[in-house]
Amino acid sequence: MESKNFYITTPIYYVNGDPHVGSAYTTIAADVMARYKRTMGYDVYFLTGTDEHGQKVEETAKAKGMTPQEWTDLMAPRFVEMWKALNIKNDDFIRTTEERHKKAVKKILQTVYEKGDIYKGEYEGKYCVSCETFVPENQIVGEDQCPDCGKKLRMVKEESYFFRMSKYQDALLKHIDEHPDFILPRSRRNEVISFIKQGLQDLSISRNTFEWGIPIEFAPGHITYVWFDALTNYLTAVGYENNPEEFQKRWENGEVVHLLGKDIVRFHAIIWPCMLLSAGVKLPDKIVAHGWWTSEGEKMSKSKGNVVAPLEEVKKYGVDAFRYYLLREVSFGNDGDYSTKAIVTRINSDLANDLGNLLNRTLGMYKKYFGEEIVKTGEYEAIDLEAQKLFDEILVQVEDMMSRLEFSRALETIWKFISRMNKYIDETTPWLLIKDESKKERLATVMNMLVESLYKVAVLVAPYMPEAGQKIWNQLGYNDDIEKALVENIKPWNILEVGHKLGNASPIFPRLEVEKEVKEKNPVNKDLKIENPINIDEFSKVEIKVVEILEADKVEGSDKLLKFKVNDGKNIRQIVSGIAKYYPEYKELVGKKVLAVVNLEPVVLRGELSQGMLLSSEEKKRIKLVEVDSSVKVGSKIK
Repeated sequence: MESKNFYITTPIYYVNGDPHVGSAYTTIAADVMARYKRTMGYDVYFLTGTDEHGQKVEETAKAKGMTPQEWTDLMAPRFVEMWKALNIKNDDFIRTTEERHKKAVKKILQTVYEKGDIYKGEYEGKYCVSCETFVPENQIVGEDQCPDCGKKLRMVKEESYFFRMSKYQDALLKHIDEHPDFILPRSRRNEVISFIKQGLQDLSISRNTFEWGIPIEFAPGHITYVWFDALTNYLTAVGYENNPEEFQKRWENGEVVHLLGKDIVRFHAIIWPCMLLSAGVKLPDKIVAHGWWTSEGEKMSKSKGNVVAPLEEVKKYGVDAFRYYLLREVSFGNDGDYSTKAIVTRINSDLANDLGNLLNRTLGMYKKYFGEEIVKTGEYEAIDLEAQKLFDEILVQVEDMMSRLEFSRALETIWKFISRMNKYIDETTPWLLIKDESKKERLATVMNMLVESLYKVAVLVAPYMPEAGQKIWNQLGYNDDIEKALVENIKPWNILEVGHKLGNASPIFPRLEVEKEVKEKNPVNKDLKIENPINIDEFSKVEIKVVEILEADKVEGSDKLLKFKVNDGKNIRQIVSGIAKYYPEYKELVGKKVLAVVNLEPVVLRGELSQGMLLSSEEKKRIKLVEVDSSVKVGSKIK
């Protein structure tokens, strides 16, 4: 088979905090993709690592009485240990404080500088230390707050070197247009295109007010702006600076995929491609951004005590169940909620019932009817051929879904086959076939179909659950390393060797008690005091409906007010709302479904009629409309 190269990366994680469920999610997803590609015969290289430079690291280290290097040396191993615990099999772990990386950053900076794309200037504006980014005036929210993290911005004025990012606006838009899967999911692609069309600004790429960074050789006294430093790690790890042959193989002639959280999609889908266009390096093939995780329906925070600690979850449920839940529960790209009830339900339903029962029933019946050794398969009947055809179709579907990193849909598809084989047992009734000696050959065919199905399923689930895949093989009597298995080799049927000795069955996923688990994690506060209590009759007077925004415009003469024309299911009405400063790109709200109080008395605000009130949430002085899933019908009442 022709060699196929696949290079997948996670973001490099910031060392100012321990790994959390978000970073675990990205890294597990990358690991699953790497393992899947290996089963498809690809030569895979999987990179993760830590981002160790910047003002925030320097300040944190100082506060702890350490040098920045001492601080990063303490923190980086925590990520290495976490990934081992989650059964992550990365090929490389990069730290931006390594010499190989410093050399790569100096090389790309020099290349871009010699092209005339870096110039000296002065930056004056608002800066977010937490996000390590300058924030344009039109993106500032609240009282000088960062639009991404909500923290207070600092005023910065300093000499800086700038990258001519604006020069590459048209080229980047052209590339995105010509490569539909360059940014996934499509909703992120649209967001990036919209942002670029507002006009790209040149990027400040140096700082001279702190020292913890990579010095710029052509700019004495300046260090490299953290994003220009951090993004280059993807090139460093595959030999950009010192190994042309490896770089040609992994980057220039390979499929390159970046996985990351949606909060850093603009850096990866705008700054990074522009850097590469300037440096004359091929752009990555896919930039895939996933959503955020909440915990039991609420934003995670240390103060609430609801932060999901991956290692604790692994101790409770096992590493395979934790990996399976994260990637099955939510479509990659959407936000997800980590729920104790949901993970227990997934384990009991999908893993213990569907997969576990299929394995235990099959091995139990085989040994009861034929002993430990595989017997010869007879002629296939229509029901067998139908199951085989379904398996063939599922392989094609899984490959298609995994090409777009749709992990949840791929698992759902694999489980269709598992469910089919459970149903196959009930339809073929082996317990009745054993009673008729003339049907012994038919019984052998049925039981071999089941064993072979499990052999194949083990290979398909192994990228997600490596230990479980190996245990299934071992229980079927196969002691080969499942990580070396290829999908190509499980496509044919009747591949079981007569005389092969089966192993022993034991539960891989024991059932859990839902009520017990939920009670332990979510104790009810029986002493809860309700503020401003109302009774149900008072609440029922408020009529809240799902409305769709049809038009959005500014109210003339007001900086705070926006006017919306909305469809409430029966009428088109106008609602005025004081949210203008939180939605500078208010036109993007058109088409959204939101909640509105529709039985307020109409009022006139700044000469505009307002026939209701849009509902919003407030957090850290940021106002956000309460959006509703697009599948909910316009005009639906909220009760």
